[in-house]
Amino acid sequence: MNLQAMLLKRVEAGKPVRVGLIGAGKFGSMFLAQVPSIAGIDVAVIADLDPERAKAACRNVGWDEAGMARTRFTERGRDAINDERVEVVIEATGNPIAGIAHAIEAIEAKKHIVMVNVEADALAGAWLAQKARAAGVIYSMAYGDQPALIAEMVDWARSSGFAVAAAGKGTKYLPAYHTVTPDGVWQHYGLTAEEARRAGMNSQMFNSFLDGTKSAIEMAAVANACALDVPHDGLIFPPCGADELAHVLRPKTLGGVLAGDGMVEVVSSLKRNGEPVARDLRWGVYVVFKAETDYAAACFKQYGLPTDATGRYAAMYKPFHLIGLELSISVLNVALRGEPTGSCRGWRGDAVTVAKRNLKAGEMLDGEGGYCVYAKLIPAARSLKLGALPIGLAHHVKLVRNVAAGAFVTAADVALDESAQPIRIRREMERQARQTTPVMAAE
Repeated sequence: MNLQAMLLKRVEAGKPVRVGLIGAGKFGSMFLAQVPSIAGIDVAVIADLDPERAKAACRNVGWDEAGMARTRFTERGRDAINDERVEVVIEATGNPIAGIAHAIEAIEAKKHIVMVNVEADALAGAWLAQKARAAGVIYSMAYGDQPALIAEMVDWARSSGFAVAAAGKGTKYLPAYHTVTPDGVWQHYGLTAEEARRAGMNSQMFNSFLDGTKSAIEMAAVANACALDVPHDGLIFPPCGADELAHVLRPKTLGGVLAGDGMVEVVSSLKRNGEPVARDLRWGVYVVFKAETDYAAACFKQYGLPTDATGRYAAMYKPFHLIGLELSISVLNVALRGEPTGSCRGWRGDAVTVAKRNLKAGEMLDGEGGYCVYAKLIPAARSLKLGALPIGLAHHVKLVRNVAAGAFVTAADVALDESAQPIRIRREMERQARQTTPVMAAE
């Protein structure tokens, strides 16, 4: 609660926190919109594949020409990383392959890195975080994005002495969404294809939110950052509003939907018949926690906290998240406190590839949110035993075997370049996991 006081000292010393941003898309643009209002944060470099687009983004969010003149625009991420002024690197490309490469380069350059790129974190976060720790730099989740907000709530619950029963977010979900393709995505958002085109909205990206892929990726990141368990065969997306969290997200033995305490899960804003859930949490995050003593449970009642029927389970939630508008919280925590706003602590969950339809050998997979596959969250131990293909490696790879609709796509089903950097890192992470008893015990 003293970030502003700490930042003021940097301002008074003439040492602003200088940032290098890689990727000026929606998330990056939202961060850039807030920068002029935060004395003490300077964006020294913005890297984007299209520097003119990045400049247009700055103008669009309200930067003046003087602010533009103080910032270097480039098409290469390494320019943002290696600029001697930069203290904190923000990786916001959304591309897991690029994200891993940028994270490695930043760590080796002794720069702190804020990973907006949750796709890269889900694919290789355990390896990257370990490398950062060894190098003495911070590897952090991005505050404002749901995983970091969930990690904060989990940390609050545990630091207050509560056991965490469940943690996660809300979304709009129906089982049929798993097979939706970019051609059919806009009807579910209440838009026409033309309206989406005029707004510059990417159908494949938005489809990844709808078909369950983004939820699998984000909950993998949460499980790995918070030492929480994941469902054996994917998120179940129970319909659940804010008032029902403590009743629904508790163990099955008590009438809930979970296999046990300490799980990640995503709740749906729609009932299975398509009707809306009352007081839905579509844009929010939550933690369900448990009183460890009768005294604490009595305090829940005395102070008006809604609980389940046992009086032991209760919930806290945040109904909204502001993604890039809140990203400065990560930048300041990393630079001023030397702390991440959530960071991978191990490998417990994996977002793996599942066929949307019958796939034939010779087809080229198109990755997250595409026409061919979606992601399912399963335990890392199960992923290892299956040899499952992580969704982060399912883009532009050719199938060498047929895969039936609804089946897992394995690494053996596709032609992978084992010499490529992300695949080498992933293989090393898998090798380390096989030697780690707690990870294998998650099965």
